[in-house]
Amino acid sequence: MVQEKNIYSPSPEVIQAGSTNVGSLFRETARQNSDSIALIEGDRKLSYADLNTRVNQLAHAMLDQGVKQGDCVGLLARNCMAYVEAELASAKIGGITVNFNWRSSNEELAHCIELTTPKLIIATPDYTDVLEQLGSKANIVIGTDYEKMIAKHSDHEPNVAVDAEDGMVIIFTSGTTGLPKGALISHRALITRALIFATETNAPDKDTFIAWTPLFHMGSNDFTIATLLRGGQVVVIDGYQPEQMINTIETYPVHYLTVVPGMIDDFIGHLKRLDAKPKPIGLIGAMADLVPRPQLKEITTLLNAPYFNTFGSTETGNPPASGNLVAIGTAPEILSKKQNSFCEIRLVDADDNDVPEGEPGELAIRGPSLFSGYWANESANREAFRNGWFHMGDVFRRTPEGLLDFVDRVKYMIKSGGENIYPAEIEQYIMLDARIVDVAVVRKSDPRWGEVPVVFIVSNDPALNVDGVIDMCRGRIANFKLPKEVYFIEADDMPRTSTGKIQRHHLEARLEES
Repeated sequence: MVQEKNIYSPSPEVIQAGSTNVGSLFRETARQNSDSIALIEGDRKLSYADLNTRVNQLAHAMLDQGVKQGDCVGLLARNCMAYVEAELASAKIGGITVNFNWRSSNEELAHCIELTTPKLIIATPDYTDVLEQLGSKANIVIGTDYEKMIAKHSDHEPNVAVDAEDGMVIIFTSGTTGLPKGALISHRALITRALIFATETNAPDKDTFIAWTPLFHMGSNDFTIATLLRGGQVVVIDGYQPEQMINTIETYPVHYLTVVPGMIDDFIGHLKRLDAKPKPIGLIGAMADLVPRPQLKEITTLLNAPYFNTFGSTETGNPPASGNLVAIGTAPEILSKKQNSFCEIRLVDADDNDVPEGEPGELAIRGPSLFSGYWANESANREAFRNGWFHMGDVFRRTPEGLLDFVDRVKYMIKSGGENIYPAEIEQYIMLDARIVDVAVVRKSDPRWGEVPVVFIVSNDPALNVDGVIDMCRGRIANFKLPKEVYFIEADDMPRTSTGKIQRHHLEARLEES
């Protein structure tokens, strides 16, 4: 006789006991660290107790304005303390904070507002006119009225049951082409991202994080939440302000300092001019593949900290491949990456079959740090989520050592005479040269080959010419992959997203126009 399998279905009470959310975890952190400093902005400091009080008051103000669990709360603001307060307040009542990108065009911003239909919008004064132009309005304006409104409301903990799988924030992908997509990130995903970062980088509890990149992006948002859940302090700076940043790292030990492509060369200049003497820094950086190698060597030497060899995304957090560091004072040719813990990955071909070791394949991932899909965009979800995996659109090769070498974005691939050329395999050799400040390889239509690679260069050496750039690659890559044209441009002419990524489609458009 075969015994039937015992299938146990836990009760809702059991499920609820195993669930938690960012708001309730922050409440516990605030209770345990009530006198510790949570937020710093200029000369102003907020303790955990004071921050939690203000968050509760704002949460009740949101409830009074009709925000219900699952409603979107729009946030169009520069980096400030109130930005963090609004996100935590919304989290406590089950609202979904929609982090609007203030660098967006009016067309993009109108699309994002229409897509998410926020119940209310919180904004800094500099964006109230923009909202009115778009037929919308700021229900809460950060400033004097904001402070008066908070003061009128209760500081009791809101009594709202929020589940770990509930959405907490919508962050818009940087959108190198087309309109932005809204990535819905749950409480579960943000908590997991905090745990993965702390576990893999040995982040201390009483940490300091500098939120200078826009809080509407995961680069500051994820790490701000992670720091506040561990009892650390967040220094809020409104954008790239090198002297403020240097003053902060000379005042506080910092476990992770965000530096990104496009600002590193300028930051190096400020560090030298000010003869900066930072307190200990655990690690720095992001997107090492996009940084000229001499800059990697110099910035790690000046800050005496290794460079975080990351590969993650808004949709995944630090995973899938942010487990490696670039050693201090080195300029490696190949930036092999290490798979993160707490995730599964595959490299697959166009038919979703695993590719052999050494062959390029698109990276597919699943794990608890993953987002919950693109908001109101079923076609994008069907494309990205296939066979139970999220397909990132990024191509890697797996090395014999089990590491991962980034090849390029699938959409950037150049088809030249039937051969596949990835821009990154050209750029990596150009970036080794100390005369290079920035580089981008793009496709150009060609009547003979279909497409050919063309390179845009920002150089610090006026004597560098076309032949000198091509010679950087000759003998290292196949001749058919050599750039067919070279254009020298100024640093300000290199188009970038708000997160520092080069917008290749703008460069390609310039070629077509010319």
